[in-house]
Amino acid sequence: MKTLELLAPAGSYEAVVAAVQNGANAVYLGSGDFNARRNAKNFTDEELANAVEYCRARGVKVHVTLNTLVTDRELNEVSAVVEKINRFGVDAVIVADLGIARMIRQMVPDLPIHASTQMTIHNLDGVLRAAEHGFTRVVLSRELSREEIRYICKKSPIEIEVFAHGALCMCYSGQCYFSGVVGKRSGNRGLCAQPCRMSYRLNDRTGDKPLLSLKDLCLAEYLQELREMGVASIKIEGRMKRPEYVAAVVQIYSNLLYEERKPEREELETLERVFSRQGFTDGYYTNRVDGKMFGTRIEENPNESQALYKELRKTYQGERATIGIRFYCVICKGHPALLAAEDTDGLRHVVKGPIPEPAQVKSLDAATIREQLRKTGGTPFGYINAKIKVDEGLSLPLSAINAMRRECIEELMRQRMNPPRRPMEKFQPGVRLLNESHQIGYTVSVLDANQVSEELLKLKPAMLILPLSEMVKISGKLYNWSAYTTLCAQLPRIIRDPERADVERQLDLVRDRGVRHALVGNLGHISMVKDRGFTLHGDFGLNVFNSQTIKELRQEGFETLTVSPELSLAQIRDLSKGISCELLAYGRLPLMLLEHCVVKNTTGNCVCSSPQHLTDRTGAAFPIVRDGASHRNVILNAQKLFLADKKRDYSGIGIATARLMFTTEHPKECVTVLERYLGKNDFKPPVFTRGLYYRGVE
Repeated sequence: MKTLELLAPAGSYEAVVAAVQNGANAVYLGSGDFNARRNAKNFTDEELANAVEYCRARGVKVHVTLNTLVTDRELNEVSAVVEKINRFGVDAVIVADLGIARMIRQMVPDLPIHASTQMTIHNLDGVLRAAEHGFTRVVLSRELSREEIRYICKKSPIEIEVFAHGALCMCYSGQCYFSGVVGKRSGNRGLCAQPCRMSYRLNDRTGDKPLLSLKDLCLAEYLQELREMGVASIKIEGRMKRPEYVAAVVQIYSNLLYEERKPEREELETLERVFSRQGFTDGYYTNRVDGKMFGTRIEENPNESQALYKELRKTYQGERATIGIRFYCVICKGHPALLAAEDTDGLRHVVKGPIPEPAQVKSLDAATIREQLRKTGGTPFGYINAKIKVDEGLSLPLSAINAMRRECIEELMRQRMNPPRRPMEKFQPGVRLLNESHQIGYTVSVLDANQVSEELLKLKPAMLILPLSEMVKISGKLYNWSAYTTLCAQLPRIIRDPERADVERQLDLVRDRGVRHALVGNLGHISMVKDRGFTLHGDFGLNVFNSQTIKELRQEGFETLTVSPELSLAQIRDLSKGISCELLAYGRLPLMLLEHCVVKNTTGNCVCSSPQHLTDRTGAAFPIVRDGASHRNVILNAQKLFLADKKRDYSGIGIATARLMFTTEHPKECVTVLERYLGKNDFKPPVFTRGLYYRGVE
């Protein structure tokens, strides 16, 4: 059976030590500003170099996080980070941006790249696409069930990693814009302000409650099952947490893996004591997605916690033997003593000692030599055995044997700390294409087919985008509607493997009705669309943030791409657009994509097909809508994006089309808004936002 890697978080050098000394096989950490925990302490260059050497000497791998979205102007800085971490000899890089993955493949082809959970890879096709883009491992979305994980592991050509313990985001990772749009601190850029931990009212009928705050994940019960599935690595979340937390969780999970057992009650209690939100949840894994998954942080007893932390610190103040070592000793008359050492990774070293002298009282024997060679305490090496050949009647000071042993160990340590040598090239961004002048076209997307009126069709938008499930409902009208505009089927951003067959059936139906264009927001949905001959259009869920990402997606065959709504107009202008690009120009921006039905979790009844909303402490009301035909919820922004009076600003940045997103609008309002963008009236919403196009995002 394959080894199951235990991957631990490290927000500081002390946390690295805590993880290694308590049994982690690998650690992940951040260096610089391009990781998803920019508020963590992160590592200076010197700290990173020391951490990598420390881990390598002890047989523990180091994965560095470069898992944020980056702009074109940041690419050179990122390339400098890639050069640095390759020079230090890290074992893998965790990436959320296809553009960064492209950069790493160009610069250091031999450096393993892992797809962050921020890439929202949640089905087998997504894993296969990631493999084609050079990823060697995928961190799956946390929302998947055990059956889905098993299915993916069985068919995946690359390694699969899953989260096993720690904080859960309410939104699918990589699809949350709440913190960025509302607070200017983007979760996709490593500065999430955690709006899901705030309190909200549902439809103004409940008191303020943390309706979006999930309990922490705990899969301690299922480690053997995950190993049997073929999962390559289980990840513990917590780079923002203290070293004692890392020590406790890693120690317990390491013991469970090594001893191949389930946790005892005392171990679960310890996990709760170091951090929990009213207990833990395994709801996604066991496919019990309900209101029992929610909880908030409980204030800890300072006296109890300090006593616990004191005990946990003791677990990493010594040196744990993590590397096996074998010795070979030859002591012959008239020749220098020889001691060879070999570790379990095959590294070797031979030391010459003094020439033995004739014994005056007691002859040196193998048992005495073996006793000295066993003394590897205080080092990462654990004695396995020793093969010893010693002639009779000889004497050698024990101090000489000890010195030879120490020299062997010190040299093996030096060898272990040598970084791997990987060929590396300078980053070449390629030719920057100048922005072309475009006559801006306006595409329209609706949430409900009833929003489409004859008046709207007569305005002839450049493209009319409907959810695939809505197209199926009104399939008889598609021929008539296509006389006015190009029809495009919008796929859900989440299509899990058990749902694929139904989506394919719907695609076949609308294709038979003449629809030839599809809007795709996830890597895992490309093949089902391309295989059916649809023209590919990229939705905002692909998180297009830089020109390298555009190049990657162009190779996938996309005809158009929607740029991220977290980019400013100036940053969009900077993009080298080798493909037609679109920006979102009107509507309520989707802030969160949830596996949950918020209404059912709160009230016990699902009525999310009718208007619902969450209200925050400022009184802002965020509508809740369904994601297509599923019961997944999308939380929309309280204010509508409005740019009709800013056409001069966005028409000169190389954008080919601007999309008007209609969600909660009634049919007449849809017409009015489109007319405004076409210059046929002077409509302006009483309250609106410019999004992030002028203020940018951190």
